[in-house]
Amino acid sequence: MSLTQYQRTEAGNLLPSLLEHEAELQFPRFSNEDAFTLGSILKSLAQDKTPFKGITILITRNGQTLFQHSMEGTSLDNENWARRKGNTVTRLQHSSYYIGRLLASKGETDMEKTYRVSMDDYACHGGGFPLLIKDVGCVGAIIVSGLKQDEDHALVVQGIRLLISKMAAAQE
Repeated sequence: MSLTQYQRTEAGNLLPSLLEHEAELQFPRFSNEDAFTLGSILKSLAQDKTPFKGITILITRNGQTLFQHSMEGTSLDNENWARRKGNTVTRLQHSSYYIGRLLASKGETDMEKTYRVSMDDYACHGGGFPLLIKDVGCVGAIIVSGLKQDEDHALVVQGIRLLISKMAAAQE
């Protein structure tokens, strides 16, 4: 699939803000209980924003699933998308939306060509976000699947922001 110059430019224009999300949204710590809290926040946000659309939520740390929930209206396809987005995040240490927009800014859409990975196992669509710990780095992935890619990404960002704010308030 070839992209127009406009599509390339639009994708490139998003890259700085996507990198800012990754720089901003880093946890001071992340426990199994934090994963449950974040997953519950994401589920609640999804129900409020899109009550008639089902999403799958997956949170992993060091390869272990800490939280997984599939809302009504989802299918095995959503789980497969979540798995593929998560693989992209853990391998490339960036959000799946960033990787997709980076490729699009270069006029590419195929991860196999650039990263030599199978599209059966990797996806460069929004919704996968790195689980980042301050002064540590990426230790896992937070994934939402079921909405448009920009909406999946925005939902994850909003959920992470809420949990980080709660953690900061609890420290005061």
